[in-house]
Amino acid sequence: MRVLVDTGVWSLALRRTDGHLHPETEELRRLVMAHVAEIIGPVRQEILSGVRDRPQFARLETHLDAFPDVPLLSEDFVTAAKFFNLCRSKGIQGSNTDFLICAVAVRCDLAIFTTDGDFRHFAKCLPIVLHEFKKTGESASLRPRRPSSKQKE
Repeated sequence: MRVLVDTGVWSLALRRTDGHLHPETEELRRLVMAHVAEIIGPVRQEILSGVRDRPQFARLETHLDAFPDVPLLSEDFVTAAKFFNLCRSKGIQGSNTDFLICAVAVRCDLAIFTTDGDFRHFAKCLPIVLHEFKKTGESASLRPRRPSSKQKE
């Protein structure tokens, strides 16, 4: 399954480190090597926004150029608004970009790889698949997790 990677994961991977790799960074590398990592324009914008240093901006832009954007359709924005309204009616808040990620993921049958805990709440009422992986020392599955029908109610 292809995987739509959220801003937080990209940020961890593109950040300068002390030599210690986050498990999410290692997993993103695995997804990239398997040619299943995907990005959308708004995530690209979030990653690049706020980078003050022009050379650093150029380096990030060059790294991200290797990943073409999943095309966005008008229907994605309508679906994102529906998802926003549905979640809000159940007391679940999120950003417009988060719900756009959910809409594109549903339309394109993509799992979502994120460090943002809000997506676990979204999965309680939206038909999204969260990408989960085995972290060192854990017994989690590498398979994407689809919420049970009880969670969607």
